[in-house]
Amino acid sequence: MRHCFGFGVLVSLLWCVVGPVFAATQLHAARSASGLQEVAKGSDAEVRTFEPTSNVGHIYSLDRADGTGQYAFDNFSIAHEPRAYRPDVGALDFVYHNQEEMTRYLRETVARYPNLTALYSIGKSAQGRDLWVLVVSASPYEHMLGKPDVKYIGNIHGNEAVGRELLLHLIQYLVSSYSSDPYIKWLLDNTRIHILPSLNPDGYAASKEGTCDGGQGRYNSRGFDLNRNFPDYFKQNNKRSQPETEAVKDWISKIQFVLSGSLHGGALVVSYPYDNTPNAIFHSYMSQPSLTPDDDVFKHLSLTYANNHGKMSRGVACKTASPSFENGITNGAAWYPLTGGMQDFNYVWHGCMEVTLEVSCCKFPPAYELRKYWDDNQLSLIKFLAEAHRGVQGFVVDPTGNPVERAQLKIKGRDIGFTTTKYGEFWRVLLPGVYKLEVYADGYVPKDVDFMVVEQHPTLLNVTLQPSKRTTPNLVQQYPAPSINKQPTLDTVATLPTGAGLPSVEPNRGTVQFPDPAAGGATWQPPVQRPALVEAPVLNDDVGKQDRLIFTV
Repeated sequence: MRHCFGFGVLVSLLWCVVGPVFAATQLHAARSASGLQEVAKGSDAEVRTFEPTSNVGHIYSLDRADGTGQYAFDNFSIAHEPRAYRPDVGALDFVYHNQEEMTRYLRETVARYPNLTALYSIGKSAQGRDLWVLVVSASPYEHMLGKPDVKYIGNIHGNEAVGRELLLHLIQYLVSSYSSDPYIKWLLDNTRIHILPSLNPDGYAASKEGTCDGGQGRYNSRGFDLNRNFPDYFKQNNKRSQPETEAVKDWISKIQFVLSGSLHGGALVVSYPYDNTPNAIFHSYMSQPSLTPDDDVFKHLSLTYANNHGKMSRGVACKTASPSFENGITNGAAWYPLTGGMQDFNYVWHGCMEVTLEVSCCKFPPAYELRKYWDDNQLSLIKFLAEAHRGVQGFVVDPTGNPVERAQLKIKGRDIGFTTTKYGEFWRVLLPGVYKLEVYADGYVPKDVDFMVVEQHPTLLNVTLQPSKRTTPNLVQQYPAPSINKQPTLDTVATLPTGAGLPSVEPNRGTVQFPDPAAGGATWQPPVQRPALVEAPVLNDDVGKQDRLIFTV
């Protein structure tokens, strides 16, 4: 803090009292006028300009206030203004929170912001601790038709504790900024954000603050690495499934997440699928990349996080003996291959684009460093979630307009599939270009649809399927994992064990319970038909803003 010296002790003392108040008033006025927020760093404030990568979209669809349709919200000007954040910490200090303290904070947040938050548990750890998830959204208890669900998961390794606290502060920032920050309001009005601060609370309880390296607390209470405990695309994973892993698998089978980030510590990089490779025998650093069919999208998502981070995009190694990462991103297998990772499971089995966010060189740094990590990661955490609104989204319906649930979809040339929800919705993050969507559903004639993705806004694609006496295939891989480089067959594709059911609320506790999933689906592949493309005109609303590009076929 600047010391007060000048002409006259009285004047100096007066300025020491009035000056900070005047400065705060001016800052508040500037923030109110521009929608900007400052990050306090001592007596200075860091303002980082949002520098989008070459494929960052900037026009997003919102519902009209009168309910008559949709219009596009152009956040391009907001995104390109100098932008940084000052967290409204409220009752949340920059300290580590144990399970009881975290639970109390989450419950207090729901009580304080009942219209923006909902709390539920996806299960319990091996030692019986709740695996809490907080939904932050303008519609926390009900699915918003046509709008995506996204998630963050922290603390899968119990001794990697920074991500756990970052997610608590992200919750605080989102709820406290909804009424004042137009970008946050848009994000919460159009997205349901599910935040699981700690997937491994047992490991966290066994960890020790100030320990940067080592494995104490990394594993769950039974000694299992949870990020090696999921079904694997390339190799059979024989490790006994743990309750924390089962809870995640059940959770993501019931909510169709579009985008996800898993927060880790011990490095400063974004790692993207695949984590494993069919050729890896020994796990070592600097292996060959193992690329997904959506490698362009995963690189873009990773750069979105790294470029908005305070330091990550510089690609500086944490230690002299550690690898450095160009632009702060890496393919997971190129870094080092691993079997049973969570991000590969999300992508292959459920079509969810998940990346691993390594947010701190020290796994469990002293608490006084937490504000620094928050300053570095806050913008990235928010901008990454907004990427769920790029690419293509829409509905699959029958000729009467009823939704086709669990239709199987695939982008031609990209062999990882995805499915529709019970309302016929689908989403896929894609970069600008021309694509072909292949759509299959049991009891309907399969359909191919050509469409275009542009930079300025997401494409809305509505597909009508005609009934057929023939059955159709299930293209979504389910465990056991399919063989590599094989087309779906009776032997390699199993029935999707979910019903895309939505959670129901338990009013007395403010928690959410999931319904039992449905099953069904066929397993053979008919020939693909290619109907003609019908493109609707690009519309303009009454305030002159461009609407989304809409295809109806």
